[in-house]
Amino acid sequence: MKSLTKSKPLKTFLCLFLILFLVGELKAQSPVQYDIVLEGGRVIDPETKLDAIKNVGILNNRIAQISSEPLQGKEIINVSGLVVAPGFIDLHVHGMTNVEQEYQLHDGVTTALELESGIEFTGAWYASRQGNALIHYGASVNWPFERFRSMEKYQESLGQLLELVQKRENNLESLWHIVAPSFTEVLTAEEMDRTLANIKSSLEEGGLGIGVPIGYLPSTPPDEMYSVFELAGQLDALVYTHNRYPDILSIQEVIANATLTGAPLHIVHLNSMALGQIDFALHMVSAAAQKGYDITTELYPYTAASTGLMTAIFNEGWQEKLGIDYGDLQLVTTGERLTQETFARNRRTNQTVIIHLMKPEWIQKGIAAPGVIIASDGMTYSKLAHPRTAGTFSRTLGKYVREDKVIDLNTAIEKMTLLPANRLEGIAPMMRFKGRIQVGSDADITVFDPKTIIDKATFEGGLAFSEGVEYVMVNGTFVLKNGRTVPNVFPGQGVYGKFKNK
Repeated sequence: MKSLTKSKPLKTFLCLFLILFLVGELKAQSPVQYDIVLEGGRVIDPETKLDAIKNVGILNNRIAQISSEPLQGKEIINVSGLVVAPGFIDLHVHGMTNVEQEYQLHDGVTTALELESGIEFTGAWYASRQGNALIHYGASVNWPFERFRSMEKYQESLGQLLELVQKRENNLESLWHIVAPSFTEVLTAEEMDRTLANIKSSLEEGGLGIGVPIGYLPSTPPDEMYSVFELAGQLDALVYTHNRYPDILSIQEVIANATLTGAPLHIVHLNSMALGQIDFALHMVSAAAQKGYDITTELYPYTAASTGLMTAIFNEGWQEKLGIDYGDLQLVTTGERLTQETFARNRRTNQTVIIHLMKPEWIQKGIAAPGVIIASDGMTYSKLAHPRTAGTFSRTLGKYVREDKVIDLNTAIEKMTLLPANRLEGIAPMMRFKGRIQVGSDADITVFDPKTIIDKATFEGGLAFSEGVEYVMVNGTFVLKNGRTVPNVFPGQGVYGKFKNK
């Protein structure tokens, strides 16, 4: 009996321990309450190939759980019947204010980047966008501007440009009016050295590689262009090119520069660079990639291009080079088609036009080609601006997936999310957390109805919000809810290059 009495405290202790252990286990197994739960949607992740009905839990701006089991949340959104996809990533936009960004978010875009041309005064521009962007933003270093500011004769114009950037009023028009006089200048050796130093300095301010729109500076000597590629190769900095001319030789030029220097290369809007030779152009890009060269391309899903009339694209002989005439040019201010007389008058003021020059089958071939990224080349705001400014991604999903069946839904999502994220990971490591629906990824999410999504902007009627995009989440915050813009939220953050000084 004594032994039993002595063992009572031990039994009591063991019982208390067991109770405490069970309570701890219950607490450990109690459901997590997420900030937001997207419930019952068709979740598509292009990297893991997940395509299933799941619940997605968002916590602290990241995807924290993907489960078939019910999840608890402070806010639960029923998205049954809708696709839950990574937020669309647009590598090629020119309109970078919230006016354009609202059209972009209605098109499902969560990250919009100016990489073809880049931005003047890179650091000042990034600073001007902090805290008031609807979606994520970023830009490459603007090579035409960096060569412009290497020349002593243009120094007085720098203050004017900087003021525009700080006011967030910089756009293509300001660039052409102020910087364009330098486009035909041949750099001295000293100016070339300063240009390369300027590029490196702007990369250290956060630039996402080097924007090389040589198509607007076609008289640039090949050796200058090669030197820029050499610098990119040395730094492993991505080059984005609008090629010298819309022809195969110009595509071969940039591929040759990239392969010889080791520079990673992204050729923008291959559809308007190759025109009727898009099969050959796609073959060259694919062959280079298969041989291990870091070369990619993109296109937009429309048969028309757009730019200013004062640019070199419309230098003498443009009709023959492009295979079009005056009537194929549409003025964005009025929608009118041009004549020889109105072309001359509007060129003096560098009016923007829509250029009808491509065939539908060229676009279909580009969209269907493996590895080709979808990017908008969206323009600065004008009511009659090119519809790609507002409808690129919804058009891809509505017309080319649902209606024409050129590609399937999963492939289209990959071309708009994972492929652009992968393209940028070498220059912007933070992109590893975008373009995916995975635990730990950024909560940049687009939810859309695959049965109704479609672009509504047209060449005749102008810009309009796309339909079928129901929710857009940027950094864990809704900026679009039930198809409507959420007022007074600005969760967009800067996407910076790897060279940025800390």
